[in-house]
Amino acid sequence: MAAILTRGEADSFTGCDNRAVLSVTQPPRFAAVITASVIVVVFAATLILELRRPLRRSVESKSRRILRNLTTGATALAVATLLQTPLLIPVSRWVLAKRIGLLNTIAMPAALRTVLAVVLLDYTLWFWHFANHRVPFLWRFHLVHHVDRDLDASTALRFHFGEQALSVVYRCVQIAVIGATPFAVWTWQAILFAAILFHHSNVELPIAWERRLVRVVVTPRMHGIHHSDRLNETNSNWSSLLSWWDYLHRTMILGIPQKSVTIGVPAYQDPSDVTIGSILLLPFLRQRRDFHLSDGTISNRSHEDVRDLLAN
Repeated sequence: MAAILTRGEADSFTGCDNRAVLSVTQPPRFAAVITASVIVVVFAATLILELRRPLRRSVESKSRRILRNLTTGATALAVATLLQTPLLIPVSRWVLAKRIGLLNTIAMPAALRTVLAVVLLDYTLWFWHFANHRVPFLWRFHLVHHVDRDLDASTALRFHFGEQALSVVYRCVQIAVIGATPFAVWTWQAILFAAILFHHSNVELPIAWERRLVRVVVTPRMHGIHHSDRLNETNSNWSSLLSWWDYLHRTMILGIPQKSVTIGVPAYQDPSDVTIGSILLLPFLRQRRDFHLSDGTISNRSHEDVRDLLAN
């Protein structure tokens, strides 16, 4: 996302010094290194904590899963990188040059513009996640993320290259509608990487801490419920960074004990279903009745007695 303004694009900001425009709209010089460092440090930290304070008991070998998930994530990253250069960077420059988008219609300090862009990028990502569960074509690709039979920080990197390709197109729409600068997009993505590694992690936080945290950000217990093999729980908790959006849309489910949560999708619980080859081909094969049980019923759970409070 380290797009660089041309002189002509910078000149389009009438009355602004070019260097000032560049300084407040562009990511830092070593943006890619900073982002990579965030991913490596947070991943390593969560991995250590997962070994010391696991939230859920593992079903598969952790080392085998990490290798599988990193390989899947690497293919997705390669595709996303190939698409970002011809799509995201030109869109970012166009938004800057033409002052397109909601935030460019109102005069405000650069810092406030960045904060609002980060919040709006995160809010509009909620709708993308919602669509990935509700639109059958998108679910074919997002299913790869959910068929992981355990949930830990490596799952945060396990996305199909097809989903990543489609998300780049959606990201272009986000940038254009919001009017987000490349700096705001980079800031949001760096924070988001840390957030998704954290909330996918299999780390048992003190319950009192997590009950406070979940009021603001997505936490491991909250997102663990989203990865449940119960359809009505998978169709909840769609927030990615700030948890506010699920409170706003009344899609938050909290009071399910983690010992009652089985990670995965019922139709894909055999180890042969989740090999690297199987999951890369999964979107292109005939789809199974994902959340149907052997007796033909849908895997749901009653929430009549569930409290609006995280449970152990």
